[in-house]
Amino acid sequence: MPLLGPGSPFPALLITQPGGTVLTLPDAVGGDFGVALFFRGAWCPYCNAQLRAFQRAADSFGEIGIGVAALSVDDEPATARLIARHGLTFPVGHSADALAIAELTGAFVNPDPVYLQSTGFVLNPAGQVVVSVYSSGAIGRLVPEDVIGLVRYLRQHAAA
Repeated sequence: MPLLGPGSPFPALLITQPGGTVLTLPDAVGGDFGVALFFRGAWCPYCNAQLRAFQRAADSFGEIGIGVAALSVDDEPATARLIARHGLTFPVGHSADALAIAELTGAFVNPDPVYLQSTGFVLNPAGQVVVSVYSSGAIGRLVPEDVIGLVRYLRQHAAA
């Protein structure tokens, strides 16, 4: 199971949203840069806080061209409730195959019950990984402020 490091192409992953719309990561993140988040589930308070933080940053992300998509093993009803509870406007996928995603991305998987541990990727416009953040447990995850700072830095240095 390979870890995706800087420069790695992000694998094409299908994400199914509540209601049946199917998107492909990394295309689903839109924007020039993107963030792909795997979260443990709607039951996880740390994941809820992370998703709310990314939603609060939506305007800032939009202004500088960063798209976001998230994915978990939760079923469709749990995902729909999570989206509604937090007013999430970015794509959130459900019913992920944790083992298949781990095989493609190196994400850690909790064995019982099976779910993806928090994993985050910042992607460049070509769909390559700029930064990967792998967690083996509840803490250790991407935060919006770091993503915004990184993308601003990359844009400034690309222009120079």
